[in-house]
Amino acid sequence: MRPLPRQHLLNAALAAAFGSVLTVWAPLASAQAQASGQAAAQVFDVKVPSQALGAALNELSRQTSVQVFAAGEVVAGKNSRAVQGKLTVDQALGQMLAGTSLEATRAANGSFTIRRTADLASSQGTLPAVQVVANADESPTGPVTGYVARRSSTATKTDTPVLEVPQSISIIGRNEMEARGAQDVMEAIRYTPGVTTNTYGPDNRGWEYILLRGFSTSANGVYRDGLAQPAFGPTYYLSEPYGLERVEVLRGPSSMVFGQGDAGGIVNRVSKEPTGEKSREIELQYGSYQRKQLAFDLGDKIGNNTDLSYRLVGVSLDSNDQDRYPDGHKLNHTRTYIAPSVRWQPNATTSLTVFAEYLKNNTSEDPYYLTQDYVLYPVKVGDYSFGQLKQKQAAIGYRFETALNDTWTLRQNFRYSRIDLNRRAVWAGSLGDDQRTLSRVARSWNDPVNLATLDTNVQGKLQYGSVQHTVLLGFDYTDQNGKQRRFRGAAPDLDVLAPVYGQAVATPTIPVTDLSQSTRQIGIYAQDQIKFGDKWVFTVGGRQDQVRQSTSNYLSETFTRKSDSAFSGRAGLSYLLGNGWAPYMSYTTSFLPNSGVDANNQPFDPSRGKQVEVGVKFQPEGTRTLFTAAAFDLRKTNVVTYDPATSEGRQIGKQRSRGIELEAKGELAPGLNIAAAYTWLDMKVLASADPDEIGKIPPLVPKQSASVWLDYTLGNGLGFGGGVRYIGKRQNDEYNTTFERGVTLVDAAVHYETGPWRFALNVSNLANKKYNSICYHGECYQGTLRAATLTARYKF
Repeated sequence: MRPLPRQHLLNAALAAAFGSVLTVWAPLASAQAQASGQAAAQVFDVKVPSQALGAALNELSRQTSVQVFAAGEVVAGKNSRAVQGKLTVDQALGQMLAGTSLEATRAANGSFTIRRTADLASSQGTLPAVQVVANADESPTGPVTGYVARRSSTATKTDTPVLEVPQSISIIGRNEMEARGAQDVMEAIRYTPGVTTNTYGPDNRGWEYILLRGFSTSANGVYRDGLAQPAFGPTYYLSEPYGLERVEVLRGPSSMVFGQGDAGGIVNRVSKEPTGEKSREIELQYGSYQRKQLAFDLGDKIGNNTDLSYRLVGVSLDSNDQDRYPDGHKLNHTRTYIAPSVRWQPNATTSLTVFAEYLKNNTSEDPYYLTQDYVLYPVKVGDYSFGQLKQKQAAIGYRFETALNDTWTLRQNFRYSRIDLNRRAVWAGSLGDDQRTLSRVARSWNDPVNLATLDTNVQGKLQYGSVQHTVLLGFDYTDQNGKQRRFRGAAPDLDVLAPVYGQAVATPTIPVTDLSQSTRQIGIYAQDQIKFGDKWVFTVGGRQDQVRQSTSNYLSETFTRKSDSAFSGRAGLSYLLGNGWAPYMSYTTSFLPNSGVDANNQPFDPSRGKQVEVGVKFQPEGTRTLFTAAAFDLRKTNVVTYDPATSEGRQIGKQRSRGIELEAKGELAPGLNIAAAYTWLDMKVLASADPDEIGKIPPLVPKQSASVWLDYTLGNGLGFGGGVRYIGKRQNDEYNTTFERGVTLVDAAVHYETGPWRFALNVSNLANKKYNSICYHGECYQGTLRAATLTARYKF
């Protein structure tokens, strides 16, 4: 039998990974190969919502495969009205340009050029210089058209095509978030491979529980616009999803790019920012549990013929939690968010964006239920007369970029933020011999934290013959200063058979913690993305970090200092095979400082992560689809574990995470989008001070997970969406004595768009499946119940 050509072998491999998905795409790719001249007079099912004119022309060109040209200054500041129906390109452009003083002229090859009416009358056939709108590359931090982003800066800190990133990365844009009705970051990324969300069930406090490849990101994997937002005890940075343009998930050790972090990877939240184009929308939501939200997003240039533009995003939320007390009392949640930003862009190579953000979040602090022998009882152990969590979060900063010359570009990104956290809770003590009297304890926290982060780098574009270098040299600095003042006290007993709530709870006065802590990190990094011809891309980088931490403990009257340093590296190789194929392989590392000392009173060393990953990415040319497959072996060492006999900490722990991840995203056919993922994860404890943990699966981690979301929009503006999520079996404890069975959840959506209006109904957990996300050490956490949200949005 004659061997198959290499291209056929790769096609067969992808077909095995994604089944019949490619057969759906194949006719679409063939149709897009038609010449523009033949397509221009064809009738299409056109559906382009109201938006900035440049973006609207781009979308029309994508739907019809007809090239549309326009000078940037011609379309700047202009909006297109919504266009939909069975139309030729001529007819669609006529509707888009109505009332704009612009006209479209058709060339002999079937393409179109957009020009001012006055220019058209005086030009006598001479065309001005134009840029191709339809084929313009997207910004690596800007809006994503459809479900697939082509470029990103998260993985490399440079503007890099996703195909050339030798590491697993998933990007969720605003269109995809809106299609699924995501109400937080966890809902935005839960259709992503390698990701486990809501590990402790829903949490009205806004805390995000996310695992990447089995490792938590809650404390050290949170990033905003490429800058770290590390937790300080229970003081977590909250994210308002309406203020985000993208959410990017970089899986695997990432310390070469970002410094200290756990082995699983990071989640980078990319903010909405000024674009220079007019954008105005107001959105109203009403949903389950009396959810009421008003939001707005405004952006435009500041005046005529100016270099300034602005963006103003705001949200007001008033909602209740899915939980309530046995006496019917509801748990309320309110949030206020405002984020103004201004951009100065005097030319194409220089920009300065100044931004600010304020978030006020008030919730109840009562997610705890009575649990006995892994059975969850509908009895709240807290009390609404006392439990609360109030958080104020503010930030200010800037992003600056300028070209020093034709080769080098300077960038600087700075953010200063502060969180004020006041938390009170009533926790369960022990159940009495009568099996009905529950003792309780009151706790309070006052944990403010300030954080300053700065990242400065220079990027050089160098070429020697057929070899191109994208060199990045930089340093970043993080300075976190926080205080912790915590108290405990007595709380009234609770009769669990006849609970009475609304009892008076005295303010706790017994000090538990009183300290201040300062953590400073300085990192110096260098990276080179080397492209040999148009096929091979070699990415190599190294970074040296120094972390210093000082703690003043006012209760024990002690002062301690700790210093850690670590080198992190990454090496990756991608091969641009052609026709959208890009196999790759990489080696990456990470480090994460540990607090505490061992039995000899020696500070613990940082934990280390090391990963080998191989994979393939396929992004068919001329389409908005992306298919990826990755296999990885990830090891974490220097894990702090505890001897069960002496309770002494010993830094001998090792964990292994290896698996396979598959993802398919994009537009399968006009109006039909997909986001599908599958994860097989084999995670085990290889070494521990507790011998009973060795060979066991860490709690919370599902061995398998899978999801698929489909959304189809008809030509009349009506659309439907639906998704299925499977979360596999999870262990409840380190010894694997009990587990939670796998669960399958269904989501659904229906939406309708007409003119400037968009209406949507999103339902999560449509079948209202009741399950426990986990029962960790006897504490059971209920999964998210059915929730429906109706959204009305108006663009003007």
